[in-house]
This record gives sequence, C-alpha cells and structure tokens, in this order.
Amino acid sequence: MNFSKAKHTSTKHSALNLSSMIDVTFLLLIYFIVTTVIATPEELLKVALKVEQSSTVTVDDFEPQIILVTSINNQYVYQMGDRSFTDRIQLAQFLEVLPKEPGVIVRVTNFVPVSFAVAAIQEARNSGFEKVTYVPVLP
Repeated sequence: MNFSKAKHTSTKHSALNLSSMIDVTFLLLIYFIVTTVIATPEELLKVALKVEQSSTVTVDDFEPQIILVTSINNQYVYQMGDRSFTDRIQLAQFLEVLPKEPGVIVRVTNFVPVSFAVAAIQEARNSGFEKVTYVPVLP
C-alpha cells in the first residue's frame, strides 16, 4: 500500500463584489422614489361643477356671448344677438351689463379691417371680461 500524499485539488472560491450591486439597488430605489408622482385620490378632489337642486335650466343659460364684427351696407357694425352697434362706445356700454364669468367670443367676417376687430377685443377687456376669444370667420 502506498500511502503517499494525495494530490489535493484546490478549488478556488470566486468572490462576488456585492458593493456595486448594492449601489445599483440604492440608485434604482432613489430613482423610483424621486420620479413617483404623488397624486390626490380622485374621491378627495373637489367637484368643479356644482348643481343646485332647485335650479332650472333654460335655453338662454347656454347662449354664448358673441360679438360679430361684420359689414352691413358698406358700414362696419358690431352685432350681439339681434342688437347692432355702429360705434365702439355703444358696444362698451352694452358690454358693461353682461355677465363677465362666461367670457365673450369676437367673430370677424372677411374684409373687415383689423382695427374694428381689435376695438371689439379691447372694449371687451375694458368692460372686465377676462376670457376674450378671437375667432375669424373663414370663407
């Protein structure tokens, strides 16, 4: 029997460097925390539209306030519904009594000078309207 020294096979243990994996994990955690949008749950949001139980709605409540700047018989006029104004002072006096909350729309037909459109917009602003929309009428 030969009891010689047996060759021991050495196995190398590979070591994993976990510090870089921990760094990546923390970076991902920080990224997700920073980019998360914290929103109010929908059931806690306030309703923008309020409905009163006793109110009745008529067709007049939904009629938009439109200033139409057009030409009638070679004269430029401002029309609001069935009323016509040839002077911007008359338009300003009429705009003073209108409700300001819904705003006003200024529609301009073709071949009306820009000065008349600007005058209608300016009078609406001077009367206290915050929402003034300009809409050209296309042919």
